[in-house]
Amino acid sequence: MHKFTDFVQQLEQRFSDTGLFPEQPIGLYEPCRYLLGIGGKRVRPALCLMGNEMFGPAGDDAMHAATAIELFHNFTLVHDDIMDKAPLRRGKETIHAKYGLTAGILSGDILCIYAYEHLAKVKNHLPEIFKLFNKTAIEVCEGQQLDMDFEIRNDVTIDEYIHMIALKTSVLLACSLKIGAILGGASEDNADKIYEFGKNLGIAFQLQDDYLDAFGETDKLGKQNGGDIKANKKTYLLLKAIEAANNEQKAQLDKLLKTDNDNKIGDMLALYTATGADKHCRQAVQSYSDMAFSNLEEIEVSDAHKQPLFELASYLLQRDK
Repeated sequence: MHKFTDFVQQLEQRFSDTGLFPEQPIGLYEPCRYLLGIGGKRVRPALCLMGNEMFGPAGDDAMHAATAIELFHNFTLVHDDIMDKAPLRRGKETIHAKYGLTAGILSGDILCIYAYEHLAKVKNHLPEIFKLFNKTAIEVCEGQQLDMDFEIRNDVTIDEYIHMIALKTSVLLACSLKIGAILGGASEDNADKIYEFGKNLGIAFQLQDDYLDAFGETDKLGKQNGGDIKANKKTYLLLKAIEAANNEQKAQLDKLLKTDNDNKIGDMLALYTATGADKHCRQAVQSYSDMAFSNLEEIEVSDAHKQPLFELASYLLQRDK
């Protein structure tokens, strides 16, 4: 069985292939090559290959599907960056910042189209794969819209937030695993279980990311903590603090959300602790993490075949078991 890092190496070779896109017109395809060339974790396509190998030998179909998944993921990043007016992606200029807004829109579009071009190369189970891929693509777009809607809403609930991050982040992880599993010959039951594993893993990881952005150590994060706080981003921590706060704490929260000074992060962290939001967030991470590992445990293959995914999930969720 191959490890996650083994598949990432294969994928880096795949996406360094200059033949993935035509040479002309340069203004359309150069931004695509640029984005794929600045790296990324390649988690989603690697999960597709890992899900495939869990149930059968890796084949060309899985690589075609993995390529489609990564191209689609990068399409979402290009357009998300435009919507967020983000100047940087992976420490480098975003496509629209480097090449202009028109190039950003068109290059994002072509990445999506090429995703389907590669998916169409899959020879086995194609109708089923297309149905799952399309369902996921729709859900990712729905999740992005909900995230944008939440920016101007003051009544977002925790359940709504969990639903949003499931759509925006988790379902593509789950889809990647399930597509790989289907192509590997998994039973319907096992394919459904690996999907649930991916979905719960993604939710746990996002909630953990919320927590670490606030309470993580700066040297381990590689960035200053509190970015979500400064941006007034509606995270699990903020929503739970609002839900649990007494009248005095609600007034403090409201005041902090309207200010941007040097004390904002520290004051907000103090409120997260006082309301118990920090504790509830850690408990939510644990809960979804436990569900993910339970889903993985229930898949009817040998422990040796599960081990690479078990190790990857443990690493992502910083668990010792």
